[in-house]
Amino acid sequence: MTPSTAHHNFRGALFALLAMGIFATHDAVVKHLGAAYSPFQIVFFASLLSFPPVAVIMLNDTRAASLRPRHPGWVLFRTVLTIVTGVSAFYAFSILPLAEVYVILFASPLLITILAIPLLGEKVRARRWAAVIVGLLGVIIVMRPGQADLSLGHLAALTAAVCGATASVIVRKIGADERSVVLLLFPMVGNFIVTGLAMPYVYRPMPVGDLGLMAVIAAFGLTASFLVILAYRAGEAAIVAPMQYSQILWATAYGYLLFDEAPDGATILGAGVIIASGLYIVFRETRAGASAHRPVIEARGRTETATTPKSNVLQRLFSGRGNGVS
Repeated sequence: MTPSTAHHNFRGALFALLAMGIFATHDAVVKHLGAAYSPFQIVFFASLLSFPPVAVIMLNDTRAASLRPRHPGWVLFRTVLTIVTGVSAFYAFSILPLAEVYVILFASPLLITILAIPLLGEKVRARRWAAVIVGLLGVIIVMRPGQADLSLGHLAALTAAVCGATASVIVRKIGADERSVVLLLFPMVGNFIVTGLAMPYVYRPMPVGDLGLMAVIAAFGLTASFLVILAYRAGEAAIVAPMQYSQILWATAYGYLLFDEAPDGATILGAGVIIASGLYIVFRETRAGASAHRPVIEARGRTETATTPKSNVLQRLFSGRGNGVS
């Protein structure tokens, strides 16, 4: 590795670590608001307040083209998955310890590896299959069925992991043909419409301070997504991708300092197993010639929600290239 490469990798790692810290702060704010408001209300206002900056970003795509999807079925399916992911994740953050939610969401790279088989035609060899199986055992350790009461929060976190992973793989499947503005706009509008329809049933009046925290969620989600773009531009994927697991440190600190939470032994053990499996998969995908596809590396960024759009979709818009996702 040359000094120049090491310098770029160092910058990429720093950008990624900063992004993960902001993401974790975003989630701590969601948890704080979740004690008083429905996840539908949080998603509604967060998506509403995300529209102005995202509209500015979309203006960068100056290509004259219709917003009609080229793959309407896949775009609609991904939109539904993104809505479910956001509401489920926000609900899980509101009732479970932050670290516990993160550990379950860390199963997404494992699920992406599995879903890449039917959706991308990926061939997963024995070593990666072993890593996936071990990682899923880590999820079972955390959820420990039969030894602890499984709540709706656990189900919501697992639902967010599955739906988020599926949405990420769909981006890889249709991204080469679909305009990035379509991939960005449809989930946002879908979140706004669906959660808006729920508002008459769940709305609670908000003081100005809480409305301001809704704006913080929107701003932090977009800022961290942009930092992920900078991280992957600066450093190699093998260096940047593992930084996502630093969120568990932030979650543990925020949980302890703000919510009187401390991860138990099962959560710590499960986290170690899942993170080790995820790191191994990243290592396998970054080896030259290891795979025709790199679904985990290419699905860069966080699980997609109304406030955290896919970083690779945003990157296309920032670079002015409307079609395809690289």
